[in-house]
Amino acid sequence: MINTRAHVAGLAAAATVVALSLAACSGGADASSTATSTSAASATDVASAGGMAALVAAAKKEGSLNIIATPGDWANYQEIFDGFTKKYGITINPSQDSASSQEEIDAAKKLKGQDTAPDTFDIGSSVALANTQYFAPYKPTGFADIPAAQKEKDGLWKVGYYGVMSVGYDANKIKTAPKSFADLLKPEFKGAVALNGNPTQAAAAAGAVAYADLQNGGTLDDLTPGVEWFTKLKAAGNWNAADGKPNTIASGETPVLLDWSFNQKGYTTSDTIKSGGVNWKYTVLPGTAYVGYYNQAINKDAPHPAAARLWEEYLYSDAAQNAWLKGGAYPARVDAMEKAGTLDTKEFPGKLEKVAVMTDKQATDAGTLLNAKWANAVG
Repeated sequence: MINTRAHVAGLAAAATVVALSLAACSGGADASSTATSTSAASATDVASAGGMAALVAAAKKEGSLNIIATPGDWANYQEIFDGFTKKYGITINPSQDSASSQEEIDAAKKLKGQDTAPDTFDIGSSVALANTQYFAPYKPTGFADIPAAQKEKDGLWKVGYYGVMSVGYDANKIKTAPKSFADLLKPEFKGAVALNGNPTQAAAAAGAVAYADLQNGGTLDDLTPGVEWFTKLKAAGNWNAADGKPNTIASGETPVLLDWSFNQKGYTTSDTIKSGGVNWKYTVLPGTAYVGYYNQAINKDAPHPAAARLWEEYLYSDAAQNAWLKGGAYPARVDAMEKAGTLDTKEFPGKLEKVAVMTDKQATDAGTLLNAKWANAVG
């Protein structure tokens, strides 16, 4: 199963419906962990938590970690869950797998003071920037390896991993991997090129238009070149209006799909897709890559503050960063790990030449443009 989370970093909520940026019971916190939790809640790094051994002991005493909007089949999170639990014996309590970034914040506010409130967030950039008052500052080990533009200086938020727009294809039908958007206009791609949703409604699809824009000389200030490229795609007879999903890939209905790298990676191992006799592969084209950042943050009112901080320590370890890489995402520490020789090179698709991610203003303008022009471009 490929999980479609509602929150995607990069394009923020824009115009009307372009949302792009990626049940609980009440009860008080466990009184037995009050003293430990009070100390952990003020820790800003492992040293101020008393060292790693003290942090582990405090987290084990709490015994649980509440996560939200983080499904196991997203970017290989299940491997991270399993690794964390095996190493520390702490139970992970997931909730609202398909929640949006804003719904994560809303849940934290609604459940404040309850032991079911989320301890941590995996959240899109726009919502993270607008809600830093709900985050606790924490710099996990490896914080210095995260590029400056991908973290708040005090550790309120920091990129954990990012998706990259890519081109997926059934290698049984498409014999030569595309090397550019110009290739997708060729006759061998007749009726083949689809998107994961409608760009006026779905984050992945809107990201694909941004990708086409960047690959065709445009900038994120104006996605017109991207929209125009899809007009050319339709004129060439290569546009496929189907909503690309695992079932349409398996049936052969969508043999080429523009989507996030971590979704593409999931398609390569999907039993549903393999059962259709599909040999799914994907490629990130040379040139400027369009990326979507996913940030990690700790709820300042986390019911399990030690476990939340230990979770971040694990997320920025080589093991978890490589697990995200295995899931088709780029980990935040990728450059430092490559330099140190700790990167899982067999899973590494290679360095990106140049990356681009939208500002809030660009996202708003993009949403307005897509709502105005997309239907005419491919309708």
